[in-house]
Amino acid sequence: MRCVVLDDYQGVALANADWSGLDVTVLREHLDDPAAALAEAECVVIMRERTPFTASLFARLPELRLLITSGMRNAAIDLDAARAHGVTVCGTGSAKTPPAELTWALILGLARHLAVENAAFHAGGPWQSTVGVDLAGSTLGLLGFGHLGKAVARVGKAFGMDVVAWSPNLTADRTGAEGVRLATGLHDLLAQSDFASVHLVLGDRSRGLVDAAALAHMKPSAFLINTSRAAIVDQAALLEALRGNKIAGAGLDVFETEPLPVPHELRTLPNVLATPHLGYVTASNYRTYFREAVEDVHAFLRGAPIRVLTPVV
Repeated sequence: MRCVVLDDYQGVALANADWSGLDVTVLREHLDDPAAALAEAECVVIMRERTPFTASLFARLPELRLLITSGMRNAAIDLDAARAHGVTVCGTGSAKTPPAELTWALILGLARHLAVENAAFHAGGPWQSTVGVDLAGSTLGLLGFGHLGKAVARVGKAFGMDVVAWSPNLTADRTGAEGVRLATGLHDLLAQSDFASVHLVLGDRSRGLVDAAALAHMKPSAFLINTSRAAIVDQAALLEALRGNKIAGAGLDVFETEPLPVPHELRTLPNVLATPHLGYVTASNYRTYFREAVEDVHAFLRGAPIRVLTPVV
């Protein structure tokens, strides 16, 4: 089976699994339009949502029979179009802990001005130029309280933070079991938070949920952290809040366009600490992704696809 692995930025796909018996091509550079590179591909392996698979792209890939994504959810795949074009879509396992860990890297980096101090250290700049923010006694607000939100909450409580959470269907019973308070609404959550962290799944109800009106409820000293999906936060409103110092800063791991264009304003703002969508990028996750992708291919070739995201076609 002719397989193409897309967006292997680190060049680790082949080393993380046994691809023997398969005709595999690995592409490391991101392609905005991958159709030409995939013209003869019968199977494509994609990493998370780096490359959207739309109806128009499926229509241009007549040889494609199997699409594999890391994880079991990928909003960048048009599953109806896949089904219509006779393409089976399969996924892989994905650990919940790496994104929670990166959330704390961003929170701590913002609180202690690590990017500024590290840059000064290496450049021979001033020895201490910032004053850190205490986590103990501050309020951590969680927008979303699923597996990731709970993991972040437990660390926050270990730091001695007051933790409050909210999502549309969240109840006091669920938050109380973790020693977390329930906010009365989104605006209440943001108004209380010294650090507000987004952990919702992107959907129709959550898209653009954190808009200008919501951001206006945040303290000027507060930070917003988003390791979930960029579209949950109104990007124009966020830029305005950061540009005008209406909030202290943002820790971002997700962006509407990835890779983020070099001239983008987010790259220039001093109150932004950002990582290039690293939340899921760890050694254990990559081993799972690529090993299970190979399992998916062999299962498909046996006529018994596994971890199917669409009905077998």
